[in-house]
Amino acid sequence: MILVIIITIRDETMLRRALESGWGIVVPGIIVAVLSLADLSVDAWRGVIVLGLLLTPVMLYHKRWRHFVLLPSGVALVGAMMLMLVNLKMML
Repeated sequence: MILVIIITIRDETMLRRALESGWGIVVPGIIVAVLSLADLSVDAWRGVIVLGLLLTPVMLYHKRWRHFVLLPSGVALVGAMMLMLVNLKMML
């Protein structure tokens, strides 16, 4: 109820901002889905996660890139999920 009141007071700008941030996980999800077709090893997935985690603070402090800071952290998050799935698949 409070969210509805805030959205109507601020002319729906909060709703648009929430939808814009959704691309920060949709695009990395697509990137990782394409990487999963390459059938990467466990070490390669770990490298993708580390690269995403290292790029996040670099993009955070860059003047132009800070708007896209969710992309590498999203790749790291979805890559970690894929790593868990690969480990689970290897156990079974």
